[in-house]
This record gives sequence, C-alpha cells and structure tokens, in this order.
Amino acid sequence: MEENLMMNKAETTDTEFWSEEEYRKLPTLKGADPLELAREIARILDNKRGRDIKVLHVEDKTEIADYFVLCTANSNTHIKSLVGEVEYRMDLRGVDSHHVEGRDNGTWVIADYYHVILHVFSREAREFYNLDKLYGDAPEAATEI
Repeated sequence: MEENLMMNKAETTDTEFWSEEEYRKLPTLKGADPLELAREIARILDNKRGRDIKVLHVEDKTEIADYFVLCTANSNTHIKSLVGEVEYRMDLRGVDSHHVEGRDNGTWVIADYYHVILHVFSREAREFYNLDKLYGDAPEAATEI
C-alpha cells in the first residue's frame, strides 16, 4: 500500500502533496510551454483555495500573452497570499515573474510571467473589470485541478 501511495505521489505534480524540499526536486519549468506554466499556476492557486480559476488561451486576442490565468480571492490578505505562493512556488521551479503590479491596492494583482499573465481579483474587482466577458470568446484551456 505504501509503495502504491509513493507511486501515485511521484506521478502527479499536484502541489498539495509536495513539501518545499520535494517541490524543489521537481523538474524546472524554465523554458516550459506556456500552457504548462499556466496549468501549474492554476494548480498552485487551487491548493491555496483560489476560486473561479480559469485559464484562457488569449494568444489570438492580444499580443501581450498566450494565456491569462484568472482567479478570485476571498479578501485582500488572500490576494497577497495567492500571488505570494505562486511567486514562491514558481521560483522553486526556476521561473521568476517579469513584473508584479497592484500589490498595494488590494483588489487586483497582476503577475507577468511573459507568455502567461496571472490576474488575482477580489470578487468586486473581477465583476467590475469583467475580463471573463472581455475575453469571453477566448477558449478556456483544460486544466487538471
């Protein structure tokens, strides 16, 4: 049984199973396909209780990124926690954000990972800016979260 559990653990990249030490041992994501990066960001957000997570393929809609990862947080503190966890976990996998904007406003934080842009919103900000509608015709990428 324990051997079976270890096999399942080794076959998944679900971050909720991985300690910091184990997470560091996962293959680097530096130079990874943008969809792979977006999916990993979505998994990290899901494990930190992000809500309404969407991965949108926006490559045909904008030149600034291939994918948007959209997420709603429960509070200003939760927004900071989600973005901080993504930055931390991605750094462990060899990927640094190009730029992070909005940390101090507490309603919408954007983290730029070049081909993938993370948007973490308060519920009110997500409804107001409504990127879901603005990019509504962009295909939603399948995620395994």
